[in-house]
Amino acid sequence: MNETFVEEKSKSGPKFQTLPLGNEIIANLEALGFEFMTPIQSHALPLILEGKDIVAQAKTGSGKTAAFALGILSRLNGKDFRPQALVLCPTRELAEQVTVEIRRLASFTKNIKVLLVCGGTAEYFQTKSLDHGAHIIVGTPGRLLKLLKTKVINLEMLNTLVFDEADRMLDMGFCDDIRAITSFAPKKRQTLLFSATYPDEILALSSDLQNNPTQISVDSKHQQHVIKQIFYRLSGPSQKLDALPLLLGHYKPASSVIFCKTKQSCQEVAAALVEQGIAALAIHGDLEQRERTLILNKFSNKSCLVLVATDVAARGLDIKDLQMVINYDLPTDPESYVHRIGRTGRAGKEGVALSLFTKQENFKLEEIAKYLGIENSCEDISLLSPDKKFDLLPPMRTMLIYGGRKDKLRPGDILGALTGDVGLKKEQVGGIHITDVLSYVAIDSLHIETVVTTLQSGKIKGRKFKVTLAP
Repeated sequence: MNETFVEEKSKSGPKFQTLPLGNEIIANLEALGFEFMTPIQSHALPLILEGKDIVAQAKTGSGKTAAFALGILSRLNGKDFRPQALVLCPTRELAEQVTVEIRRLASFTKNIKVLLVCGGTAEYFQTKSLDHGAHIIVGTPGRLLKLLKTKVINLEMLNTLVFDEADRMLDMGFCDDIRAITSFAPKKRQTLLFSATYPDEILALSSDLQNNPTQISVDSKHQQHVIKQIFYRLSGPSQKLDALPLLLGHYKPASSVIFCKTKQSCQEVAAALVEQGIAALAIHGDLEQRERTLILNKFSNKSCLVLVATDVAARGLDIKDLQMVINYDLPTDPESYVHRIGRTGRAGKEGVALSLFTKQENFKLEEIAKYLGIENSCEDISLLSPDKKFDLLPPMRTMLIYGGRKDKLRPGDILGALTGDVGLKKEQVGGIHITDVLSYVAIDSLHIETVVTTLQSGKIKGRKFKVTLAP
């Protein structure tokens, strides 16, 4: 393995114009507001453009998606609709986010087809889409392997294979699937491996699947000035539920994720918060995919301000502008701690990571301090002064429109109907997320019921759609 690059600071790097990306891609990057490269981009992109294999360690939110996406797009043959790049992700949520980002970076031309292939969506529709070909496939191991074995997907023209959050895929037991999927790919290819951590299994995987890769390490450990980390000692586990309102009322975050060890804890914590008037939702492995999708959309569009999650449920989630992470239960290892707190303090913004612990967990704090090379800041929770007037009632609520991409619906169509026929102002409409057959739309809480009633008897893009208030 080649030399390791280490970049500890995330200051503005070189401009994208310094790279041989092509005029169309550069013009699109400028239109999207991309000017300076992040550290992972400035170190990885030149090597990717040269066709070299890399194994890169970078925290979430470091810009790694753009790094491998721009490499893929720079060598894409738009006239050949056979898959030329495959991006493997641990979860459907991450796969969806990666797909959206690649499509955005590929918007300089309408001819590039990026297809999402994963569970939770009818296999029939994905198979029909593949009948028309795809330049880039993004997906999860289980569904991809099934379609490869049934020869629905053929990788004979593949030139780039990407493993995103590879450490999480190994944690989730996908090692055999990864190797099986790779067996369908040409031996002569570029393989890009991205991982938040570097366990021995990642290095072994790299050794087996890559050709003389360059190892890149960028911002793998979060800096104190970016994420404020505070640990609160409790006399026992029974204090935890009472501690949460104190933390939320004192710090007053606009959004937060609370991490628990078990699914049962998630349910109990979310229920306790709701009883106290805090809009919280639990997300864990027992939920069906449609429930997970709804919860994540409600959280991202500010219809819910507190998400209570297990590590498995939160893997691969890319949550923008998350102000606070709370460790209700400390994780079992320092790497998981780093991965958790990396949800906040992203894209140059500051974040807060709070952790509850008991005397019996002192050894975990010592392990975290040693791993990060810092001295933990421990405070007495009784010193907090929560704002009694503070509440976490969501400013938005979510409306469901039973139509999506397959109905040729676009965000502009929905926004046009809301600001035109319904009479809303643009600022009263929040995030609009469109899937194949369903659209999630955030509406100002004060106007949601009127909007739903109006659209139920109205039209969008000249057509009637079923419209309901999300549960």
